Amino acid sequence: MKSIALFITACALSISALAKLPAPSDDAKAKAAEAAAKTAHAGKVDGYLLCKSQDRVAAHYRKSGKVGKDAKPVTTAPCTNPGPFVYTAASPAPAAAPAAAAPAGDKKKAKKS
Repeated sequence: MKSIALFITACALSISALAKLPAPSDDAKAKAAEAAAKTAHAGKVDGYLLCKSQDRVAAHYRKSGKVGKDAKPVTTAPCTNPGPFVYTAASPAPAAAPAAAAPAGDKKKAKKS
């Protein structure tokens, strides 16, 4: 009996979870865009820190004298610091102006040419 009641309760909750959510507001969209920009910048900073760490490890390894005599130095791209996070909100796109209709006389001239 308890399992049937539990099953019915689970079905009722799953049906309510399928309800369509309202569209996010402009403010929520702006916050989501800013959060995405922060996450992307954090990824760039992490990549920069990893690059610097790898350079330190490689320099220490070369300095320790464990490098083989046949080893050739590898040139890599320098580490680029992404700088501090600066977010500039994208301006909303202006409303598209309706295209102006050409006068009827222009259409006839265009067909003759």
